[in-house]
Amino acid sequence: MTFSPSNRALRVGLAGLAMSIIAGSAVAAPMGDPKIGQQAPEFSATDSNGMPRKLSDFRGKTVVLEWTNHDCPFVRKHYGASNMQALQKEAKDQGIVWLSVISSAPGLQGHVDGPKANALTTMRDASPTAVLLDPEGALGRAYGARATPHMFVITPEGKLAYKGAIDDKPSANPADIPVARNYVRTALGALTKGTPIDPAATRAYGCSVKYGF
Repeated sequence: MTFSPSNRALRVGLAGLAMSIIAGSAVAAPMGDPKIGQQAPEFSATDSNGMPRKLSDFRGKTVVLEWTNHDCPFVRKHYGASNMQALQKEAKDQGIVWLSVISSAPGLQGHVDGPKANALTTMRDASPTAVLLDPEGALGRAYGARATPHMFVITPEGKLAYKGAIDDKPSANPADIPVARNYVRTALGALTKGTPIDPAATRAYGCSVKYGF
């Protein structure tokens, strides 16, 4: 059986389309890039206790988002030295909402279920308002979270005020914490005083977020 050039081109085109559809089903959603001063992306996620959480639930309060992975040495730096816990407690004392987010996919480093997340919170004496489970990575990609830790501060009006690193010492060495400038503490202090946040955006450092694809 013979095919004319036009039929052959049609077959190739249809085959290519089919492959594109198949491949497209495994293509990750694009990474977001929320801008400072603009509305932070709304989200809906389930916390470690099975409770649904939305950003809009916290309108009127400052919100901190902390991307975390308990197996990441950069995360261990801050939790092992109780630096992250101290920030969480300071935030809690000021009525600030602190949401730890786990975007590690099943089977990858840092993935946990609700009971394991709660056990980690207890073991580390951490005090987030909630731990959000994001195994499909939708929340992480919406915010463009690329590292653990990756920090975001959102104003009571729902606008993004800070995004980036926790501090200016991009290492896994706890000895660097006392001499570091903590960007999150600086941002929260500026919001309280009503003064500009400087810097409002930095480059996050740490382990890559372990998205599924």
